[in-house]
Amino acid sequence: MKLLTTGTAGFIGSEFVRQVVKKGYDVVVVDCLTYAGDTDRLAEVKDDYRFYKADVSNLEFMEHIFMTEKPDAVVHWAAESHVDRSILDSSPFIKTNVLGTHVLLECAKKFGVNKFINIATDEVYGELGETGSFYEDTPLEPNSPYSVSKTSADMLGRAYFRTFGTPVVTARPSNNYGPWQFPEKLVPVVILKALHDEKIPVYGQGLNIREWLYVSDCADAVMTVLEKAAPGSIYNIGSGQGRRNIEVVKKLLDRLGKSEELIEYVQDRPGHDFRYSLSYDKITRELGWSPKIDFETGMNNTVGWYLENLAWSEKKLDYLRNYWKTVYKK
Repeated sequence: MKLLTTGTAGFIGSEFVRQVVKKGYDVVVVDCLTYAGDTDRLAEVKDDYRFYKADVSNLEFMEHIFMTEKPDAVVHWAAESHVDRSILDSSPFIKTNVLGTHVLLECAKKFGVNKFINIATDEVYGELGETGSFYEDTPLEPNSPYSVSKTSADMLGRAYFRTFGTPVVTARPSNNYGPWQFPEKLVPVVILKALHDEKIPVYGQGLNIREWLYVSDCADAVMTVLEKAAPGSIYNIGSGQGRRNIEVVKKLLDRLGKSEELIEYVQDRPGHDFRYSLSYDKITRELGWSPKIDFETGMNNTVGWYLENLAWSEKKLDYLRNYWKTVYKK
């Protein structure tokens, strides 16, 4: 099977490419290489995929790629994904997440792909209180510019299935972490700042809860969806590993041998969702997938990787420090 994958020089998408290449898939990678994209993530499979530097919102170029490659399936990872950035400027999120998804769906319809995996997020559901879980039929109530853009992409995919019969499957993963994550998200931010003995910003009191899914589990789940799911279906991809943000920060500091005095509580993010939790019973029951990596193992693996690959993250520190000043007003 020939796969056209988008955004796969990114954090989760690159893990997916590494996995599917090892399974013998013929893979085409499309990525515009924004600040968060990096082909270093694909170095171990550099001879096993074809690469196009392209913006998924460019219809003419995307049609050229589809016409040239004639993919059997599309796995659409490309997205602007950082909530903080969407609050500062939502325009790139609308362009990539909404318009880009529309362009790809048009290409999939025009060129007759056999399956289109549309990667959404748990944030499409909105937020939960201390109890409960999101199910695939839970109403969508996004709250941030990011989650609204992803919900729009999610709904576009389902509309193309219903209206045109485009074979779209929707996957909604929970919060990913692991090796190669661009150091703007919580886990790598804590690791890098702690290693430099810098203050670690924590929103509010750090009581917000996220469900932590190790990146290799997420990629494996999407591969399962690609191979087994029926067009029109929707699957949550979760871990059952819910943790408060402050618990994650303290766990990482302990693992690094650093003092909790580095923690600095900062003004909460506007509209900050309190809690996400996915029921992934459906994908387990229907497709036989379940997560393999528990929270403790995943966090140990992640810290170990960053300690062994500091050169990769250090290259991005100047850029990130300027960004952190913008976000945290420091």
